[in-house]
Amino acid sequence: MRSGYERLAGLDEALDRIKQLSMRTVIFDIEPLVAHWDSSQEALDQGVAHVLAQADDVPGLKVVCFSTNSLRRPSVIPAGTEARVVYLAAAGKPLRTSLYRDFPKPGAVIGDQVATDGILARRLGYTFLQCRPVEDLPLGPRMMHQLGSLVRPLVFTRHHG
Repeated sequence: MRSGYERLAGLDEALDRIKQLSMRTVIFDIEPLVAHWDSSQEALDQGVAHVLAQADDVPGLKVVCFSTNSLRRPSVIPAGTEARVVYLAAAGKPLRTSLYRDFPKPGAVIGDQVATDGILARRLGYTFLQCRPVEDLPLGPRMMHQLGSLVRPLVFTRHHG
């Protein structure tokens, strides 16, 4: 399966799109989509709960993975979802892919950065649903976004021949 690319307005639009695509696995980037970089533990917990509540409405979804290169972890993973829930802190995106290899396909990565989330999606053969970056990006994510703007045409352009 070829990985695809779509640009969406935000997390809620991406959640709607995975329903249409009939994904079996969805990997969510944490910052800034589920919780902003400098947000509280409570904001992270609420963001995870919000995503899981929405994911329960996706027919056939088997795995919901939260993946971040930061060390943040939620206080608890809310119970009650039918899908298997995985939370990966210090995930090493996009270099480490072994953590995701047993997840069923088709899959999607929902994130804001092509240079991390997009390349991870490509390496896994998943669709990348890029959410528009938030305003006032910190310096590191702003630099990653600029790098991603250069990399995206190389990673997600189909070559015909």
